[in-house]
Amino acid sequence: MTATKPPRYQGLFPVVPTPFTETGELDLESQKRCVDFMIDAGSNGLCILANFSEQFLLADDEREVLTRTILEHVAGRVPVIVTTTHFSTRVCAERSQRAQAMGASMLMVMPPYHGATFRVGEPQIHEFYQRLSDAVTIPIMIQDAPAAGTPLSPAFLARMAKEIENVAYFKIETAGAAAKLRELIRLGGDAIEGPWDGEEAITLVPDLDAGATGAMTGGGFPDGIRPILDAWREGRRDEAIADYERWLPLINIENRQCGPLAAKSLMKEGGVIACEAPRHPFPPIQPAARKLLIETARRLDAQVLRWAR
Repeated sequence: MTATKPPRYQGLFPVVPTPFTETGELDLESQKRCVDFMIDAGSNGLCILANFSEQFLLADDEREVLTRTILEHVAGRVPVIVTTTHFSTRVCAERSQRAQAMGASMLMVMPPYHGATFRVGEPQIHEFYQRLSDAVTIPIMIQDAPAAGTPLSPAFLARMAKEIENVAYFKIETAGAAAKLRELIRLGGDAIEGPWDGEEAITLVPDLDAGATGAMTGGGFPDGIRPILDAWREGRRDEAIADYERWLPLINIENRQCGPLAAKSLMKEGGVIACEAPRHPFPPIQPAARKLLIETARRLDAQVLRWAR
């Protein structure tokens, strides 16, 4: 089963981490090296300011600095998705317009949420994405993530795809992602331009089997994930699965042990960035988990550990 509309964007679009200095300032030189590595390692595109970019630790003016700095540095080498999530429809639309003006190829947006209990219902969510679509001309990816705590049924997602012009991509991170992707594609047909895998590729093969045409993973090892997607798209299923099984231990350590800090630890170890520390109060990576992460990446000869040497 596959989506029936040819996608403008497909393949590997990993999340770009946000390097900070030891004192918690933005490190723009490390940021640029990080982007260069991710492109050199095979990324089809990039996503910035996502949860794995520690976007929840960034000030609004820093978001603008990062968006402009990264898009200018990428300079069209690959398409860039900019995350513009905000509870307020107006703020999200204004963020999105600025991102589009700076050169974003796509927007990624979670449904409106705040904290543990502030949610809105389907009518407000539909109007939120409708107003966002009216404010821009580039595609919108709905991020269906547990972090938002907002149930988004395949039927509701498919309806928004059919009714809202620029809503065309869907990053599915919820439990049972493959089943949800299948149903979304079945119900949405041509309106589902980009059904995508998420959650660090931990469900990549079932999601590809379900019809996913893109994957948004962590940014530490694009060289491991890209060949899997290429082989799958070219019909070399057995090769894709064998590659996936080889990289799965590293995927698992990122997804289950290290989370958003995995990419920065790998990049720091390889000399891509100067500092891997998160911003307070986000806790640093657990030392034993970091050791296993690096050991596993070294066994796989991950490019991140030798790119800057």
